[in-house]
Amino acid sequence: MPRMPASVSAFLDGKRFAVAGVSRQPGQPANAIFRKLRDSGFEVFPVNPKAEAVEGVRCFPDVAAVPGPIDGVVVATHPRVALEVVRACAGKGVRRIWFHRSFGAGSVSEEAVRECEARGIACIVGGCPMMYCDPVDPAHRCFRWLLGLSGRVPR
Repeated sequence: MPRMPASVSAFLDGKRFAVAGVSRQPGQPANAIFRKLRDSGFEVFPVNPKAEAVEGVRCFPDVAAVPGPIDGVVVATHPRVALEVVRACAGKGVRRIWFHRSFGAGSVSEEAVRECEARGIACIVGGCPMMYCDPVDPAHRCFRWLLGLSGRVPR
């Protein structure tokens, strides 16, 4: 596997993450990211304002409600919610955000990215942790390669 980009390495150096956008339906991308981070040994908190629990784990209505410090947040919401998540992260002192995107717009909002830059929050735009947390499944290896051709994953 190619070397890991510095931004991804810095993000994954954290220990405690939140995933904003998890769903009560386990087949959603945010839920897969939640499970992959958890199964990779990280402490992970699901965030969804409309769910009390997700996949048997207590869910938090927003990033601010997660107890203790958070090293990074994966944003896997609709893009129109991304700015709100960034502002909550800034209020909580989160210094790293990863905006999920594979094909299409994903969770990326240009306004949210600009807000990260204005607040000194390091952000990754595109791809997802599933492309980098070992073991990487064959589908995500292919996605990483394919999306890399168009510059849609971290470099």
